[in-house]
Amino acid sequence: METFTVRDLRERTGELIRGAEQGHLSVITKHGNPVFVAVPFDDTLLESGVRVSLALKFFDDGTLSLAQAAKLSGVGIEAFIERAGAAGVTVVRTTPEELDEELGVIARYGRRG
Repeated sequence: METFTVRDLRERTGELIRGAEQGHLSVITKHGNPVFVAVPFDDTLLESGVRVSLALKFFDDGTLSLAQAAKLSGVGIEAFIERAGAAGVTVVRTTPEELDEELGVIARYGRRG
């Protein structure tokens, strides 16, 4: 495992990428403290659960839809929703305006059921 500083990222990016392509893990530091890990992106990584983590992150930041994230994670939508809930990721995203509209409809027509 090699350590790169934030400055190294500017000056040695090619070296970091070549190392990842060869399967080497690297740690990137800032002021001597680890900031993140550069992990080779391969089948082993994907099979070990990173696929779900990536899907959750991309869904949470709005990059992927629910269906797209579930597909990336390799699980069905229901299983992805369960994993999102366990990870504290909100699946139903209602804006305050949409919620006000829904509450207005309920107030106008009452609860039916």
